[in-house]
Amino acid sequence: MKRIFSTLAFVCLLFMISSSSFAQGFKLALHAGANMGKLDGKSFKDEFQLGYHLGVAPEIMLTKKWGIQPEVLFSQSNTTTSTEFEDIYKISSHELKDVKLNYLSIPLMLSFRPVSFFTLQAGPQFSVLMNKQRTLLENGGDAFKKGDFAMVGGAQINLLRLRIYGRYAIGLAELNDIDQQDSWKSQTIQLGVGFAL
Repeated sequence: MKRIFSTLAFVCLLFMISSSSFAQGFKLALHAGANMGKLDGKSFKDEFQLGYHLGVAPEIMLTKKWGIQPEVLFSQSNTTTSTEFEDIYKISSHELKDVKLNYLSIPLMLSFRPVSFFTLQAGPQFSVLMNKQRTLLENGGDAFKKGDFAMVGGAQINLLRLRIYGRYAIGLAELNDIDQQDSWKSQTIQLGVGFAL
């Protein structure tokens, strides 16, 4: 799975470099902000928790109004197990109360800019799990799958070099790598700022 995501990242980088030669405009922006994330499923509390993200976001305008934005982000998602976790898996939830999942995320955003200061964005996001807490099921395998796939939509305000954006990502992939007793899927609200170099 990691090999597939690494290949995808490499292809995106090549596409980004080759596209810059014929694009209407190319800017490299640095992004940072907050993640409000949660995992859907009976095993986790139904509440959004604070995390963060940071990375690079090349802006490639193919025409005056249309462009692409292939990003590379380090993204942290936090959640907390519920009392249902212990009931379903017969494992003490004290072993894993708070869960921190660190992802390398690659959103491939299609951008529509009706006016210069406002951009609508949507596209898929591929994520590779970089590390996870290993106290859960140490003797029985890992709890979380090594990758996630989500659809992302949002908007961005462009003020000269400053970018202010908000997004919503809904996970489509099953993250439970234990069994199929409970379905785990991600949801994330991102708010952030960027600076175009």
